[in-house]
Amino acid sequence: MSDHQVRRDVPGAATAGTPEAARVLSYLQGQAARLSVAELSEKVRNDMLQFRAALLAASADQLNERPAEDQWSVNEVAHHLARTSRMVAQGIRAVLDSGDLPAPVADQITAANESHTQQEWWELILKDREEILERVSHATGQEHPDIKWNHSVFGDLNWREWLLFMRVHDLDHARQILGVTDALNG
Repeated sequence: MSDHQVRRDVPGAATAGTPEAARVLSYLQGQAARLSVAELSEKVRNDMLQFRAALLAASADQLNERPAEDQWSVNEVAHHLARTSRMVAQGIRAVLDSGDLPAPVADQITAANESHTQQEWWELILKDREEILERVSHATGQEHPDIKWNHSVFGDLNWREWLLFMRVHDLDHARQILGVTDALNG
């Protein structure tokens, strides 16, 4: 799959306590325990390109338009992904650098108090992502496996599971942007 194609069969966001949430949690735990840090990073790096493709495929005039009042705009999705990714990266860094327990990550929509072009959003996300992938490249993978912090849907995750969560999060929001742009295109 090229970096300009987006998988449309990615499942939607899970809700706490549902079989889908349990399935995603099982995936995060199983793969994070089985794969090396380099393999986890490669999964994140490869699949973030699907978010990029979806983001860059949206037209500039669609950026701040919501297809319905209860749905997010492309700008809000990009803001959410950038904000959440930054919080996850800060948590991973805290565990790896000092063994500190990070604060829970609020994986929820908040008002987008900033607006950027699609390319600017991508560059912000990419910069943060490359910084955390560089940091984890120096980890053995065995650092502080007992330190876990909360995700509102999946519960307590260790830093390796949070790293893989970034992949799932990217894919979910790539699918969401496709839905927004499809709805706006009628």
